[in-house]
Parts: sequence; structure tokens; C-alpha cells
Amino acid sequence: MQIAHRKKRFSSSQIIMLSFMGVILLGSVLLMLPWATRGTGGASFLDALFTAVSATCVTGLVTHDTATYWTLFGKAVILCLIQIGGLGVITIAVLIARLSGRKIGLMQRSTMQEAIAAPQMGGIVRLTNYIFKMVLLLEALGALALMPAMIPRFGVAKGIWYAVFHSVSAFCNAGFDLMGEERQYSSLTAFTADPWVNVVIMLLIVIGGIGFLTWDDIRRNKWRLRGYRMQSKVILAVTGILLVLPAVYFYCGEFGRAAWEGMTLRERVFSALFQSVTVRTAGFNTVDLTQLTESGQMIMMILMLIGGSPGSTAGGMKTTTLAVLAATAVAVFRRRPDAQIFGRRIPNDTAHYAATVLMMYLTLFLAGGIFIGTVEGIPMISALFEAASAIGTVGLSLSGTPAFGTASKLVLILLMFMGRVGGMTIVYAALSRKKPYVAKLPQEKIMVG
Repeated sequence: MQIAHRKKRFSSSQIIMLSFMGVILLGSVLLMLPWATRGTGGASFLDALFTAVSATCVTGLVTHDTATYWTLFGKAVILCLIQIGGLGVITIAVLIARLSGRKIGLMQRSTMQEAIAAPQMGGIVRLTNYIFKMVLLLEALGALALMPAMIPRFGVAKGIWYAVFHSVSAFCNAGFDLMGEERQYSSLTAFTADPWVNVVIMLLIVIGGIGFLTWDDIRRNKWRLRGYRMQSKVILAVTGILLVLPAVYFYCGEFGRAAWEGMTLRERVFSALFQSVTVRTAGFNTVDLTQLTESGQMIMMILMLIGGSPGSTAGGMKTTTLAVLAATAVAVFRRRPDAQIFGRRIPNDTAHYAATVLMMYLTLFLAGGIFIGTVEGIPMISALFEAASAIGTVGLSLSGTPAFGTASKLVLILLMFMGRVGGMTIVYAALSRKKPYVAKLPQEKIMVG
């Protein structure tokens, strides 16, 4: 009797999820080594796991100050995890395979397509090579631009290292910083009035957050906007709106208050712009966020949940999800059968997907925030802020993450992982072997709204 053995194949979603888990586990082991920390005994498994998840998921939440707790080896591990997490594990794997001369199969191309949110599989390897070259170029330019600010402050060797670290961290939207040497957990508050550092960091964050396919459109079409994909047009339009409107609010509604009257005009302008840029994706800050009003903190939470763009180094629901939801609402108001954006019809499946993503993020955000607020006994707005920061892979905090207990840290780890890998990716990974449900039940209307 012959027994047929079928080779088990993982789906693209499963490969992406397992790849991130593998990198996180390896990073945790490396960070637990005695020479990864300055103290004796090395980091605990929970601290190493939390840091590895935060770095790989390009979030920036920490349980210890990065500059003072980790050695040069530990910081180098964190930087490598940030780079891998920002580019995407699959992107790195494809590049290694290419360099080793291995053939990229159909399964690898399909996984790569899903990992960078490409519209088609054709040319995916060539696009990956372009992405890798552009990432290295932009990070190198960012490091060179930061050196004039870092070298006079920290010396030549440390200044170069700090410039490289913060360039990679900013481009990958990670929010990790090494400024704790001057004051722990201070982020970039020492550079509030430095326009050069502000501009360089903001440019790196925005470029990293608009998505790899948008770069490709800009490279191919330059200023000829008609040649852009609809997705790129949506990303650029929504990104512009989400940069300008919050900046105006922060300038007029927050930094115009008496509590900030010591600020100069230049500090107000750059602080407003910087918080508008960093809050959706990166996690750096140049001001004390606890001094903002609750309205300002709520706006920050909304921006954190929206996040960056698909196929980018950023997390969150994504700018395109917001655009599809808004277009769907307009279609309902105007009694149109389909949502429309830039003269193109949006498939109903895309609208359903966007609504599902919104529901998942809101559920995780609220459940995580309520759990943290209940367990830690902190104000609910601080707990929700922490949850939004984790699920949006941002890294900002109002309540002091290091003081949280084990249960809250585990919740944050889960939120960071789901925010970077994607809730739908995890669901598809779990249900990939399920057969599609083809039977249709009787239809009946239900009133909503």
C-alpha cells in the first residue's frame, strides 16, 4: 500500500509572521547575553523580549533607557533589529538569496509581494533591489546630515555612531534614541530649537513612512502626477493632510497656551511640525508630552492609530485605510454603489477589508488600554495612549513603560507585534488552511445608523 505524503507549504501570511517571530527570538537571546548590558547578570528574558519586539516592530517603547542600560554590543543588536524590522524580514531574506546566487521561486515572490504591499508579482525582485539600494543611500545621507550636530556634541567617534543610529532609527520609524547619556528617556528634547536636526529627522521619518511603491512612482514619474498609481496619489494626499492639519493645531491650540510661553517663535514652529510628523509613526519627541492638554493627547492617539502607509517602515492602520473608509462614507452619503477616489472605483472587497482593519485596531486599542489602566491603576487616557502607541508601533509614552508590571508588558508586546505584522496577516496565517465558505444564507435587511 502506498502512502502519499504531501509536503506541507506555508502560506505567505504564515511565512511573514513566523519570520518576524524568529528574528524576535534570536534578538531576545542576543540581548540576554551578559555583555549586552552594562550591569552584571544580563537582561531578564522579559526585558530582552520586550526590547527585541519593540526594535523589530520599529516601535520605540522601552523598559530601560537605551543609552545607559545597553552596551555597544546591545545597541548594535537593537540597530540590526530596527533595520531588519524596517525593511521587512522577507526583503532581507530575498536579498540574501540573491547575493548567494539562489533562484527566487514563485512562493518567495508571492510572499515578497504581500510583505511590501506590491500590486503585482512581476518585477518584484527588481523592485526589492531598488528598495535596498535606496534605503542604504537615504540612511547614509541622513547620517552625514546629522554628523555636524552630533560630532561637536559627543566627539568624532561617538558623534558618527550617534548619527548613524538616529538616521536608521528615524528612517525606519523606530523612535529609539541614545540621548539618555545626557538625561534618561529624554528623546530629542535637547534639540527642540535646532532646526537642522528637526528637519533631517522629519524628512527621514516622512520618506520612510510613505512606502516603497510611492518611491518607485516618484522615481519613474517625477512631477508628472497623472502617471502615478492611484495608491501613491492617495498616500501623498492623505500624508500631506495629516502633516499640515495637526501641525496647525499644535501650533495654535497647544504651543500657543500660557504653559509654553517660554518658547520662541522658532521653537513653536518646529515643535508643532515635529509632533505632527513623529506622532503617526516614529516615536521621537522634542517636548514633554505630559504638558499637552487631554485634547492634544487624544489627537495624538488618533494619529498613532492611523500610522504610516502600506509597504513602508511604519505601522498603524495605514493612510490608505483611512482614505478608503472616508471614500466609502462619502459614497453612502451620496447613495453611490461604489466608493471613488481620483476618478477610480474602489472594489467593495477593499472597503470591507478597511472596515475590518479599523474594527480590529479599535478593539485591540480599547481592550489593551482598559487592561493596562485597570492593572496599573493609571489614568485611562495614559493607558489608552500607551496602547495606541504600541498598536500603532509609535513608541511615545505618558505613563512610564519601565514601571509597568509583567502582565501589562506582555499586552504591549502583543500589541506591538500585531501592529507591525498586521492583524489581518495574523488572522490569515491562522486560517490559511480553512476552506472558503461558499454556501449563502438567506438574505434579510437590518437597519443601521
